[in-house]
Amino acid sequence: MGENAGENTAGNAGNTAASAAESKLAGRFFDAAIGLLQQVRDEDAAEIAAAGAAVAEAVANGNRLFTFGAGHSSLPAQDVVYRAGGLALMNLLVVPGVVGVDVMPATLGSALERVDGLAGAVLDSSPAAAGDVLFVISLSGRNALPVEMAMNARALGLTVIGVTSVAYGTETKSRHVSGTYLKDHCDIVLDSKIAVGDAELTHDGIEAPFAPASTVVTSALMQATMAAAAEELVRRGIEPPLLRSGNVDGGHEWNGRVMTEYADRIFYKH
Repeated sequence: MGENAGENTAGNAGNTAASAAESKLAGRFFDAAIGLLQQVRDEDAAEIAAAGAAVAEAVANGNRLFTFGAGHSSLPAQDVVYRAGGLALMNLLVVPGVVGVDVMPATLGSALERVDGLAGAVLDSSPAAAGDVLFVISLSGRNALPVEMAMNARALGLTVIGVTSVAYGTETKSRHVSGTYLKDHCDIVLDSKIAVGDAELTHDGIEAPFAPASTVVTSALMQATMAAAAEELVRRGIEPPLLRSGNVDGGHEWNGRVMTEYADRIFYKH
């Protein structure tokens, strides 16, 4: 009996030690993410305010709002579309095959980001028009798809807000024939400050860097911009067209009213 108890104690001690090591890495990731969030809050403040003002201007003028991202950059794009506490007018601009990892094989999505002409075909088939706002989200901003999405959207008269890591523009080579990056074709650029490689941690015994923070930071930039837009709309005397949670009493009724009022600018419901 005592021998077994001793073995269990040793096993528990080993598990505790392993948990402590894991907790240190988890803590390091939180520290890195918090540091990046503080950095973008302080250094991107003017750009976030400008982006919020552009969104508010479009809402006030009867224009539409779109957001686009490929691969994992589609996650922050989706995060502001049809969600509780979000602007009802945000629409996801979908490029088939690049929205997520559901396409098989998943590597096809990365390949499609390098295809010339795809962005133009998608924009030409979309309801996007002059005066609208388009967020183009791409961490690297170096592939053909986000570069051409921004270029073509601006040519159509849209206001383009790029959400990217500016560091890639100086530390990597563009994959677009022009040699340019997403950041070069935007009216406003929100810089996520993510280092090239998108991995915040290294550790002895782990060969590859790990723990990407781009989704955390980029989603925060998008939500901060939506907050800035709501603030600007209130300043103009306009009630922000926000959605409520469907899991609170009265939420569905509230959302139904908002969607009816703005039906001509909401495309995810059709």
